[in-house]
Amino acid sequence: MAPVLTSPLVSTQWLADHLGADDLLVLDASVHTDGIGFDMSWHSARDAHERRGHVPGAVYADLIDEFSARGADLPFTRPGVDRFEAAARALGVSRASTIVVYDDGVGEWSARLWWIFRSFGFDAVAVLDGGFPKWRDEGRPVRIGALSRTPEPSSDGDAFVAGEERPLWADRARVLRAVDGSEPAALVMAADPSVLGDDHPPIVPGSTTIGVRELLDGSNALLRQPDLKRALAPVLTADEVVTYCGVGSASCVDALALTVLGHQKVRVYDGSLAEWWREPIAS
Repeated sequence: MAPVLTSPLVSTQWLADHLGADDLLVLDASVHTDGIGFDMSWHSARDAHERRGHVPGAVYADLIDEFSARGADLPFTRPGVDRFEAAARALGVSRASTIVVYDDGVGEWSARLWWIFRSFGFDAVAVLDGGFPKWRDEGRPVRIGALSRTPEPSSDGDAFVAGEERPLWADRARVLRAVDGSEPAALVMAADPSVLGDDHPPIVPGSTTIGVRELLDGSNALLRQPDLKRALAPVLTADEVVTYCGVGSASCVDALALTVLGHQKVRVYDGSLAEWWREPIAS
């Protein structure tokens, strides 16, 4: 029987206690980047997963290709239901799975994959609090090398089926309605301004900047709830919050933090600044 989740987060101790349990699937969603601003590029971390190590039994989940829309003109555009379902099944996800996702950075990629799973109706998924850096720094077991076998596809009766997409995403039109006040929402820019470079167009008007690192403690984990509430206080009481960043990854950490605090109406602007900067607001 799969372990039962009680929170969008699990601790490193929780994962250590449940590692190897039936129907527990651990996914490494790491993505590596180079450059800043318009010169930023993204690369698969599969090689690091195999050569530098991963949580024992973890399977690499490719956010650049498999869990993004094929042929989209924006990086990391979320996949459609069929593509998502196929990518999840290929990793061994079944109806009975409990999934824990992590990455080797500040949690933006694991939070994005978590958000994608939730958006398609799959709630038995959580983010490893502190990710691989916390796991490794605590001296927990690390496996080097590729999996000796590929995940087995689910049997027909237990095959994973994606649900109808939930309204967890915002598009440019929704953001514009927040800007002009016709459909109010608190706008949160989650990217650290330093990663945007010095020469870039303006961010979305009326935004509050709450960078990911403002939400993390010294161990790379989310702040405890009192401190997390203080960090998110400027937007916590808004009826609806729309988070965004450069490409829709860091924004998912802010969305995760708001969800941990019980906020019921959070959306992620999928196109984020990669889309916003393409077209100025009409005057």
